[in-house]
Amino acid sequence: MTRFDNSALAETIASISLPDPRHYEKARSRLDSLTKPLGSLGRLESIAAQVVAIRSGSVDLPMKKAVYVFAADHGIASEGVSAYPKEVTLQMVMNFLSEGAAINVLARLHHAELTVIDVGVDATFGDLPGLMHRKVCRGSQNMLHEKAMADSQLMTALGVGLDLARNAHEKQLTLIAVGEMGIGNTTAASAITALLTNQPVGAVTGKGTGLDDASTKRKINVIEAVLQKHFGDPRSKPDALDILQCAGGLEIAAMTGMFLGSARHRIPVIADGFISTAAAALAYAIEPKVKEYILAGHCSEEPGHRFLLQYLGLNPILSLEMRLGEGTGAVLAMPIIESALRLYTEMATFASAGVSEAKA
Repeated sequence: MTRFDNSALAETIASISLPDPRHYEKARSRLDSLTKPLGSLGRLESIAAQVVAIRSGSVDLPMKKAVYVFAADHGIASEGVSAYPKEVTLQMVMNFLSEGAAINVLARLHHAELTVIDVGVDATFGDLPGLMHRKVCRGSQNMLHEKAMADSQLMTALGVGLDLARNAHEKQLTLIAVGEMGIGNTTAASAITALLTNQPVGAVTGKGTGLDDASTKRKINVIEAVLQKHFGDPRSKPDALDILQCAGGLEIAAMTGMFLGSARHRIPVIADGFISTAAAALAYAIEPKVKEYILAGHCSEEPGHRFLLQYLGLNPILSLEMRLGEGTGAVLAMPIIESALRLYTEMATFASAGVSEAKA
């Protein structure tokens, strides 16, 4: 990690191992023995097998679920890359705490504990019930002019995610979702996506919060200028931590730490939309074994999201034409995952039910 040497991060990376393939094979064998034609439950079977392997063959139901929403501001928002002013980050955090946002509704419906984390909002909240105070600083710097984060800010933000993953393990959570809130963060995610996937900026950049065509073009121009400033030679292959530091954000760094930490502690973790998946892709670039612990909740309408899912080799569970963020798509996938595990554990086998198996 060169100048980013950090004992907690290094220890986490070194502690990540692949799920034991024997648990996956045992899960597939059980799925094949259930009273149904082979493979007839489709994706539900691969989802169940993945989670069973992650959990080392253990299936605890009902699942103990949680969603973490990381909030931070972005200096790049001052360049007019969002249809909404930066104050909306603060206002939406207050909406989360008042239980009025989409993620509140879905978390309640699907019995997922919601944690809202201030990792870098440009505001002073005071002692507000329901808000976790882990502010690194009051927003990232404007990456058009300087690195989004200093070395220490990057490492501290990553550490927030690592700590919360450890806390999730201590709470014995068995399924977590990772979401975000931050005006300007689709700009950061587009820059990250272009760098990781080697795609043109125009191909991975969308309208974000609802920009018109002219503003979207300006957003593309800003991102191209950011990449030229920090990475210059298009043939260069920057390190994932360099990408995160120069073109990311505090909440993206915290989510990256959360994905790494979840893999270390063998907790299945659901990536949400474009920004959450950008963090998952950075975690994968840092340590490829992380991929085995991630499920893709849905496919966002943001064009860059598809490129990130291809980069990760992940097949989204849902496709609902969403582009909200907040962890909403990830939480919507939770009942699908839990359904897969219920079928895995509660269906009868051919032997136990006395049902004849196929002859050919």
